[in-house]
Amino acid sequence: QVQLVESGGGLVQAGGSLRLSCTASGSSFGSWGMNWYRQAPGKQRDWVAGIGSGGTTSYRDSVRGRFTISRDNAKNTLYLQMNSLKPEDTAVYYCHAEVGSSRSLVFYWGQGTQVTVSS
Repeated sequence: QVQLVESGGGLVQAGGSLRLSCTASGSSFGSWGMNWYRQAPGKQRDWVAGIGSGGTTSYRDSVRGRFTISRDNAKNTLYLQMNSLKPEDTAVYYCHAEVGSSRSLVFYWGQGTQVTVSS
């Protein structure tokens, strides 16, 4: 069973920065695809950024150039560095893991961490 625990959320003024962390249990973290999602009040959960096992990254357009996703496989930890934050970035941020192979892929979610950006 994989467990994901996020941390690093909080309240920040517009233009500020936060770094989210997601620590995972499990012995094969380096082989997992990892993602960050976010969900604002009353809205659907949206994909924010992803990083593959080889380190390839991708971002939704609205955060590209401001957010950076990275991973430390030795620490079983995923990060999201968020700079130049905007009020519209306010949401609960979730860590997401893709575990297994293309034949048998299992998805796991963390409990979420709140990010609030004040104007």
